[in-house]
Amino acid sequence: MSHSNSIKTQGFVTFGQCADPELTLFRVNADVPLQQALEQASTLLYYAKKLALDAAMEEQGERYAWAAYFLAEMGKAVIDDVGFGWRDRRDGSDSELGQHRTE
Repeated sequence: MSHSNSIKTQGFVTFGQCADPELTLFRVNADVPLQQALEQASTLLYYAKKLALDAAMEEQGERYAWAAYFLAEMGKAVIDDVGFGWRDRRDGSDSELGQHRTE
């Protein structure tokens, strides 16, 4: 088994901030293998990039801006969460339990 096959999402990172800054609506699911998580993040960020370009170039482009923002937030959350698994694997330590928000 390769090193990267054992790295998985941790399920610590939250996103989707609500009106109350202390609340988030979503959390990355734990135990998703590294390759699958990064493929999903890549897809989310690809479409965020496409929508951001449309938002910048189209006359009515602002309607794309929020979709791009939320897709980018989701992609970042996945990458941040995989980072916790990568760090824990590298350091051989347990992550702090708790909530880690994307910013």
